[in-house]
Amino acid sequence: MNEPRALVDHFFRHEFGRLVAVLTRSLGVRRLDFVEDVVQAALVQALETWSRRGVPEDPAGWLYRTARNLAIDALRRERTHAQALPRLAEDAERESPPLEAHFADEIGDEPLRLLFVCCHEAVPAESRVALALRMLCGFSTAEIARALLTTDANVQKRIERARDRLRAARLTLDVVFDTPPAAQLRARLDAVLAVVYLLFSQGCHVTHGDMPIRRDLCAEARRLARMLAAQSVGDVPAVHALLALMCFHGARFDARVAQGGAIVLLEEQDRSAWNWSDVREGMAWFARAAAGDELTRYHVEAAVAWEHCRAPTFADTDWRRIAELCETLERIAPSPLHSLNRTVAEAYLHGSQAGPKRLAAVLPENVPARYPGWHAVIGELHFRLGQHSAAERAWREALRLTTARADREFLRRRLAVCRPDGGEPAAE
Repeated sequence: MNEPRALVDHFFRHEFGRLVAVLTRSLGVRRLDFVEDVVQAALVQALETWSRRGVPEDPAGWLYRTARNLAIDALRRERTHAQALPRLAEDAERESPPLEAHFADEIGDEPLRLLFVCCHEAVPAESRVALALRMLCGFSTAEIARALLTTDANVQKRIERARDRLRAARLTLDVVFDTPPAAQLRARLDAVLAVVYLLFSQGCHVTHGDMPIRRDLCAEARRLARMLAAQSVGDVPAVHALLALMCFHGARFDARVAQGGAIVLLEEQDRSAWNWSDVREGMAWFARAAAGDELTRYHVEAAVAWEHCRAPTFADTDWRRIAELCETLERIAPSPLHSLNRTVAEAYLHGSQAGPKRLAAVLPENVPARYPGWHAVIGELHFRLGQHSAAERAWREALRLTTARADREFLRRRLAVCRPDGGEPAAE
């Protein structure tokens, strides 16, 4: 990854949250907007400088020092915020940012600290995940909207509301970043897990760009989950189940993408290419998740993923068991996407004619009309019933909503099979 633009894009995804977390620790959560602007300015400066002078030996350290210096320069111009300078000056004495992960009796990892800050009780519940995905993961408003199945405007309102609440609470740095009582951490854990889950999901199912899988996002999600599991507040069945889920899905990454970057459907994947060490790790986490009486969505989703892993071939998949699990998931965590997954399972179990009937039961107001996967599945069900015109309409709608290159190429291939001559579909 020597080309500067590609490297800056990598660091934007991989280091954005770390840089924001470190600077926020110095400047305070009331300066989140300022910190985000500084980090983005550092990344822009990296693109310009690295293109002329080449990539430095320590890109992460260069980005940190540049962001810190930009913050210092800006604060010097704002006398009202001069009190923040001593903390940054103290940081400036260090040659590199404190980004190394450590987990002792407190949350020592800076991104994980910031994640718990974003899930603070002062932030409205519906805003916590959106704020964390923006500040920790560097997701755009559009990406967050797709992840949460809502609109861009709604996401922007949630983020602004969260920042306003943190400012209004006038939280001090000690209150925010020092480890709160265990009871407060446990109260925030559900929201923290939701962010980690969505971070992994966005890596698994990229909605824009040229890469069908963002392994760096998935790796960061697994790292955060492992760190949670290593600390008393996170050593709980829900975290173990989420880790099992991520391992089972991660095991299939190599087989999910063909050499040219095309998506390979589960039924066509070479199972010998699955990473069985990941499967074994997932089994270990899954065994730990069985402790106690708690049943979360992560338990059920991990169980579905395990059913796919344990089937020797696609034909051997226990669709009855998967349909039952999807029904449970739909009950304990209602979501149109869970209804969609149950529909797929029942279509394999009872035949494709069961699919449209199942989807008809989903209330129109709950249908994620902006989610391309919904329309892609509807198209597949119609196609298997021989209803090619309906399939083509659904796949065209999915194509209209999709920006990821691999997904668009996959949909174009499906559209081509709807045409009697087998030719390419007409331009959109």
